[in-house]
Amino acid sequence: MLLSVSGIEKTFAGKTVLKDASFTLDSREKAAIVGINGAGKSTFLNIITGELDTDAGTVALAQGAVTGYLHQNQNLHGTQSIYEELLHVRQDLLDEEAAIVAMEKNMAGVPEGKLTGYLEKYHALSDDFQRKNGYAYKGEVTGILKGLGFSEDDFRLPVGTLSGGQKTRVALGKLLLMKPDLLLLDEPTNHLDIHSIQWLEGYLNSYPGAVLLVAHDRYFMDRTVNKIIEIENGHCTVFTGNYTDYSRKKEIIRNMQMKEYLNQQRDIQHQEAVIRKLKQFNREKSIRRAESREKMLDRITPVEKPEELNDSMQIRLSPRVESGKDVLSVDGLSKAFDGNAPLFKDLSFEIYRGERVALIGDNGTGKTTILKILNGIIPADSGTVRIGTKVSIGYYDQEHHVLDPDKSLFDELHDAYPDLDNTTIRSTLAAFLFTGDDVFKLIRDLSGGERGRVSLAKLMLSNANFLILDEPTNHLDITSKEILESAINSYTGTVLYVSHDRYFINKTATRIMELTEGTLLNYIGNYDYYLEKKEAVTAAAKISGTPDNAEPLPKSENRAEQFRKDKEAKKEEKRRKAALKDCEDTIGRLEEKLSDIEREMADPANSTNAGKLGELQKQKDETDSRLEALYEQWEQLSQEVL
Repeated sequence: MLLSVSGIEKTFAGKTVLKDASFTLDSREKAAIVGINGAGKSTFLNIITGELDTDAGTVALAQGAVTGYLHQNQNLHGTQSIYEELLHVRQDLLDEEAAIVAMEKNMAGVPEGKLTGYLEKYHALSDDFQRKNGYAYKGEVTGILKGLGFSEDDFRLPVGTLSGGQKTRVALGKLLLMKPDLLLLDEPTNHLDIHSIQWLEGYLNSYPGAVLLVAHDRYFMDRTVNKIIEIENGHCTVFTGNYTDYSRKKEIIRNMQMKEYLNQQRDIQHQEAVIRKLKQFNREKSIRRAESREKMLDRITPVEKPEELNDSMQIRLSPRVESGKDVLSVDGLSKAFDGNAPLFKDLSFEIYRGERVALIGDNGTGKTTILKILNGIIPADSGTVRIGTKVSIGYYDQEHHVLDPDKSLFDELHDAYPDLDNTTIRSTLAAFLFTGDDVFKLIRDLSGGERGRVSLAKLMLSNANFLILDEPTNHLDITSKEILESAINSYTGTVLYVSHDRYFINKTATRIMELTEGTLLNYIGNYDYYLEKKEAVTAAAKISGTPDNAEPLPKSENRAEQFRKDKEAKKEEKRRKAALKDCEDTIGRLEEKLSDIEREMADPANSTNAGKLGELQKQKDETDSRLEALYEQWEQLSQEVL
């Protein structure tokens, strides 16, 4: 056992954050702490590292184990470059390397009588350097920096001039190079694009130590952790499996707890009604029976009511007017800024009523620019944007430019929809968790997440039937994200959005458009389907030279046919994979059988038994023949699957 946390208690300003919180972590285990904003997740990490004292309980780390902690905010400064900052994480290796070089330079001047001892010391130092991976260390630094999204040109940037997000990535890189026995990561995917997150997933999956992280990225947790530690109302509950496993188990447990609570409440209410009725009879026997039942009620251990889902943020996005079938048509769109190379050029695509389309791509490829062009906020350099019949756009801007910072929440909605009465406005804001005097706060005083909720409230009240959303899940906690997912999935209009939240994309998208190298690739499915198809589409693009030929953006006249073909293709691909696996399993069994036959033929006990040897030879020939046919079948199936 690497880490043992037992009976942790912590209270702030009279509010209990953690109550008797306990869990353990083994040496290679990967776990995530989850809970709503303010539940105490970061507090828990600070207690584990010793940066925060506990009111009660203990934290025990295995003897000699080293911990590394990534905070949400970093305070890197100085003139050293990014590369130098990471290189000096292992100063011991740099010192050893310098010592080895110095010994090599001085070797020629060592007296012959001392040369043997000198060489022994040199080889011992070299072996130690090699054992610590010293010869590959600089390459590892480069690999980690590139994996975290830094280009080689970035390597020379002084750390003191970096943005907060860049400093966090540098700090993460330093931690990964340190390779502590226990990695503690607080929101490690913040400031990373999708490719960097995928790289980090692979790195953590092969990491030789234990990992304990706090994250809101559910897809990331699905792909990296095998244990979920939930903090709810101060209590700590441990679930085995990834986030999806936890979510499924949590729903079952919550339903069971609620059923048990409601059943007990029903029984209590029944007993209380009986007691009241018995007392109304006002007879000695009925009074005694009532008192007996009251004593029974007093002895009942109340079942604690499970925490209600935070479903007050019920987003109802139902367009009042249905749009035409063709919602958006874009042809030949191009855009460049300040004489730089174009972000994209000659982009063409169409969106149809009822679709939920996710626009994805690396940071800086122009995704938000496309949304701004569609909304008329900035002009395109060339190309046309045609909005369909009866289409009304509702735009969610990640920078919330649609909000006036000098207005209160109430005035922001009242001025946008002057025909609405005060009750409707306040009820709408309450649905987004703004109650009481909160509605009179100024927009400028809100956090990023609060501004996001105000923007979503404005969308809810609009007549929009085509929602264009730029990073709608930013700053939302997991519960709010799940509520938004449900609202988007039940929405009868059309949605186009930009997001880095892969779990959100996987739950809501019916089509994915990837903006890469200035052009669009199209995938008719969710994020899992995108990952499955990406390699094949990329390979086809290299051969044909036209990326979207692999899976063309659908035209209105063939969209239904495209979906039918795509469904059939998925079914056929599944059949081929199953056939390939069956073939591989059969080959494995026959190879084991062949080995057994050959062992029997080589057994001295059978060497003089001609009949036995003849039978074994016959079995060997038949098995060889079947294997030969299966090998050919396997090669053909492998080619089809590829």
